[in-house]
Amino acid sequence: MTSDHPINTTGSRQRQTRFAALQKWVSRAFARDLSCLIVPGQDVALAHGLNVSATGMRVSASPRDANVLLIVGGLSEKMGEVATVLYAQMPRPRTILMLGGKTPSSFPDADVSAGLSQKALADAVGRLKRALAEGAFATSAEDFDASVLHVKIEYVCPMHPEVVQNEPGSCPKCGMDLVAREAGEQTPEGGHDHEHHHDHEHQSQDHDHDHDHDHSNEHSNEHSNEHQQEHAHENAATEYTCPMHPEIVRDEPGSCPKCGMDLVVREDGEDEAHSEHEHSSHDHGEHDHSGHEHGGHDHGGHDHGGHDHGASGFMSMIEVTKDLPRSADGLQMDWLEVPFGPVFPGLPGGLKLTLTLDGDGVTEGQATSLVGVTNEGENIEESEEMDAETFIGYLSAAIPLAPVSYRLLVCLAIEQAAGLEGDSANAGARTGALERERIASHLGWLAQLGRQLGFAWLTQRAATLQLQVREANRDSLAALEPALRTLGTRLERTPLLKSRLKGIGLLPTESSDLRGPVARAADEGGDAWARLRQRLAEISASLGLIKSGGEPALPVLRDVGDVSGTGEATVDTPRGEARLSLKLERGHVKSYKLDTACSQHIGLVPKLVEGQELGDALLAVGSLDLSPWEVTS
Repeated sequence: MTSDHPINTTGSRQRQTRFAALQKWVSRAFARDLSCLIVPGQDVALAHGLNVSATGMRVSASPRDANVLLIVGGLSEKMGEVATVLYAQMPRPRTILMLGGKTPSSFPDADVSAGLSQKALADAVGRLKRALAEGAFATSAEDFDASVLHVKIEYVCPMHPEVVQNEPGSCPKCGMDLVAREAGEQTPEGGHDHEHHHDHEHQSQDHDHDHDHDHSNEHSNEHSNEHQQEHAHENAATEYTCPMHPEIVRDEPGSCPKCGMDLVVREDGEDEAHSEHEHSSHDHGEHDHSGHEHGGHDHGGHDHGGHDHGASGFMSMIEVTKDLPRSADGLQMDWLEVPFGPVFPGLPGGLKLTLTLDGDGVTEGQATSLVGVTNEGENIEESEEMDAETFIGYLSAAIPLAPVSYRLLVCLAIEQAAGLEGDSANAGARTGALERERIASHLGWLAQLGRQLGFAWLTQRAATLQLQVREANRDSLAALEPALRTLGTRLERTPLLKSRLKGIGLLPTESSDLRGPVARAADEGGDAWARLRQRLAEISASLGLIKSGGEPALPVLRDVGDVSGTGEATVDTPRGEARLSLKLERGHVKSYKLDTACSQHIGLVPKLVEGQELGDALLAVGSLDLSPWEVTS
């Protein structure tokens, strides 16, 4: 079909021009307001000396409020999967900024990559802003997809977790319906009815015994009544009724117009049987109506305990909750297993805390690391052997929250394996570097505590001081001493802080192999408040050691040549003693074994959180100052 009139494209071109101008304006505004989610966490960024806020980016606690995924350092495989899920949750347009590592294989290429320094970060953010301003809404953007985003569902028996199938069905051992779960999840022992071998078990059994005794006659009558109904209505037409409103009857499935519940199958005559059942067994259960006249009495509002109520499918709350575990307050509720982390404000990045919640109380808890360093107990393959210098770099990089401590630990162990005596010439410099890191680490913990408590002033002040201390020389540290003492005094004189931490995270009496501030605070009360005061005292003590020692300097390995031998060393890191033993063959590390404070302290978590309110449980875990990087695997 043709037209005698030419097509007017002027209006279309004008609209496209206006739309392009609007897109450009929005892109520039978008580039000026960057919000980043930091993976593994803000604590790792600060430990690397990165001041993200100084670049003009806001730090977000949620992927749904971020347009930049800032990855700091290399990620383990498990943390890479976590980061992939977080990236998928971010609204578009979204970007990836990679610092000092390789982008995980499940990701698209990073939009901008840079080194691990403040200068490199500032330059990278500038490049990212320019790229976003020019093409934030590019039409070529593709959908993001990764295998980790596709959840595989499997079906397991609540009572026999070894029974796992790919399709719904029933357990061949006990006949229970299989329940769905994500592949790879762990099923709690005994299912999620959570008998848990606690006192809940015998309490629940006592309750069931009383319940069965009170209603024994009632169930006998029901059985006889239902048996008669079953034969009287075999050929009745199918109707549908509301479990809560039996007066609602329909010829086909649907929902109740009064309450919205799904209608259930009802047989003819159910109302008569239901009414007869109410009158015959009304004196059973919790209500005694022996003196009532039943002629005009309305029974519609009574709760009849465990009555079956015919074929309506309705169950009372007593029947629904009778097999659930009892809470400390005597209520019976379903328990929920809730994960916190490994990217969660107030907890160390890379730490996954799984709590079983009974309302807002915690019944069980477990902490695991997704970034822990490997502890080699056997000989290293020849292809994986590392010379002494390479091994020092490997271990110190693997523990970003205390790299100086572990660098010194390896140097001491290798030097002992080589038969070298103590390095008196560099002892002061090594001690100064170790104590400087201790101060910075404790300040990082204070910043984390501020995030957990919502004390913005504490987070900001502690983080600022941490960045200043991290590479300060002896004179600069002396100049910072008044500010550090002022912060400590303010914290000890803050009544709200003391009342919030006092009595939280009390250590179990049977706790063993405690180290560092956790062990030293055990003699002063052993709670979160005692651990705070201990770390403040250690900051002051470290300042004194630095003033009386040499200029802090990064530990350097002395020349050991191609020696062979075994050596071991111990260093008091900011979180407690770490021990390393290793075997050298011709200057190469053949095997090693690492024992850290955090590998011991992470085992305290289950006892610290059990029976606590959720907020107190999180504070208790945070007060341990766990470094997931120092949990050996």
